[in-house]
Amino acid sequence: MNTATLKTNNLWAYLQLTRPANIITAWADILAGIAASGFAVFDNPVPAVWLLLATTGLYGGGVVFNDVFDAELDGKERPERPIPSGRSSLSGATFFGSALLIIGVLAAAQVSLLSFSIACGVAASALLYDAYAKHHTFFGPLNMGVCRGGNLLLGVSILSPMVGESWYLALIPIVYIAAITAISQGEVHGGKRSTGIVALVLMGAVFAGLLGLGWLNKSYFLAVLPFVILLSWRVLVPFVRAANQPSAENIRTAVRSGVLSLIVLDATLSCAFAGLPYGLLLLILLPLSMMLAKMFSVT
Repeated sequence: MNTATLKTNNLWAYLQLTRPANIITAWADILAGIAASGFAVFDNPVPAVWLLLATTGLYGGGVVFNDVFDAELDGKERPERPIPSGRSSLSGATFFGSALLIIGVLAAAQVSLLSFSIACGVAASALLYDAYAKHHTFFGPLNMGVCRGGNLLLGVSILSPMVGESWYLALIPIVYIAAITAISQGEVHGGKRSTGIVALVLMGAVFAGLLGLGWLNKSYFLAVLPFVILLSWRVLVPFVRAANQPSAENIRTAVRSGVLSLIVLDATLSCAFAGLPYGLLLLILLPLSMMLAKMFSVT
């Protein structure tokens, strides 16, 4: 293998570590948060660009460290992953993940002190999950949910005063991600039916929350409704299948669908505050994420 080919393979391995399809879903969190804040992003897109860069670094760094902390386990269960396969070194991945987290925090600081503080919290929560919480049945799903809820509030922080008014919106991605993380605990060896049922109950709470947001702003309720139906179709079908037959394959399918459908969740939330056009605009990210999911691992 020549030097150029080796360098290309190494770059591809480090790109794999960031799970690009998932980063697109993190962008959707930011855009949904901006919609909830009421900020006129088309009049002044610069703060939005900084926040999109921030979430790219935070999410990318978080998932890189997930592989760093799981290197030994992946050597047994997923030897094809970049670190155990030797395509990326453990020290290189650690440096790469650290650089991404630093970029994320510094980019958020360009918007406001509050954005910087939220970004620091998201980075700390991601590292806590990677190192410890993901091995805990209760705190793992909660911790990962807090990461995504914080990411949504990072978008809201484009107008700092709105974070205090809209903090409750973070509960929606917290519960949603908790459901996905709960069911994902069996994606390698298969799971338990009881875990699938808990995940379905949590998803039911998410749908109730989204419909509630649409009802509070009745002028947008009809815009929210078709998005809720789309989200239900994309998520509930594989989740019900995984709950009834908790095989590793069914669970991986449910997790994959749930992660990519974060964009639909964020589009639905956006509709409740900014109407149908903004929701449809955000939904454009879904085919991009799905395309990347064919090239890179999502879980």
